Amino acid sequence: MDFIELKANIREEKGKELNKRLRATGLVPGVVYRKGEATLSLKIDSKNLAKALHTDAGENVIIKLFVEGDKKKKERIVVIKELQKDPVKDLLVHVDLNEISLTETLKVKVPIVSKGEAVGVKQEGGVLQHVMWEVEVECLPTNIPDKIEADISNLKIGDTLSIKDIKPPEGVKILADLESIVFSVEHVKAVEEAVAAPAAEGEATEPELIREKKEKEETEEEKAEAPAKPAKEEKKEEKK
Repeated sequence: MDFIELKANIREEKGKELNKRLRATGLVPGVVYRKGEATLSLKIDSKNLAKALHTDAGENVIIKLFVEGDKKKKERIVVIKELQKDPVKDLLVHVDLNEISLTETLKVKVPIVSKGEAVGVKQEGGVLQHVMWEVEVECLPTNIPDKIEADISNLKIGDTLSIKDIKPPEGVKILADLESIVFSVEHVKAVEEAVAAPAAEGEATEPELIREKKEKEETEEEKAEAPAKPAKEEKKEEKK
């Protein structure tokens, strides 16, 4: 995996309002975490940060970070810990980075994609069901795969492909349950019936939640700076 270079500056500004002013000038506030070291506050050009994230590696990109004014280190190797976006404008509002060692393994999630065309779909008229879309893996930072490929060519109607059937890239360990189903091939009729099946009486229907990324309105830093809320007053006894 190639490194993406990114420049940043030390951030003296802190607090919700000051961070808003930074964003208005095209800068994204952020922090770098390193176990055993003090947190480093940064400000990064939003366009450069967005460019670093638009690679095949996505949020698993390895960044060689150069911080102007950093007297401790000339460069830091970091990965994305958390990205916060404005849910309306879809703009980056804060980034948390983790400094890592290239000689220590880490755990990340990568997408699972199909390879080939299933016999059950091509020749038998079945439907391919993609059950698991991503999986957690453990590996060295330089071995992080862009994706995990699963060969579905031999799947017939009624067949399933599980984690145990996938051979990960060299140096990569899949951490999911080996029996977890990733793909299956079903009869078209069975799929249609499953989609059309009404909810049980009295049971509310809800859309399936595929993936949710928690969007925080405030950073941990801002929460820490906010004044503590007074405890709620005990409810007074009603007068008889």
